[in-house]
Amino acid sequence: MTTFPSLKTDAVMQYPATREFRYDNAVLRFLDGSQQCYRESKDALLRWQIRLDLLDEGELATLQAFFDSNQGRYGSFTFVDPWDSTEYSDCSLEQDTFEFELAGEMRARTTIVVKQNRS
Repeated sequence: MTTFPSLKTDAVMQYPATREFRYDNAVLRFLDGSQQCYRESKDALLRWQIRLDLLDEGELATLQAFFDSNQGRYGSFTFVDPWDSTEYSDCSLEQDTFEFELAGEMRARTTIVVKQNRS
């Protein structure tokens, strides 16, 4: 299994960084108007929004190759949480398009969203 790539500084993300905890809850609504709620996983799942600025062309190419090898949301990979260094072995991307901006030499920018999958 592949691992999310790091930048040439060995960092995975830059500041400001966002990490969210989310619960997969479902609600069944019945014809009489009542409802039943249940959780689809016992623990919270994590989601990281990775904003990267001032990337050089090599770093951008590495991220794009990683995106292509995972085929967007299709693939699965290992992600190391930069907050506590916990390794999450079943993560995926949240988008199917790799969008980036080139503002000049060594000034590329992109945002990637990684989510932990239900195991």
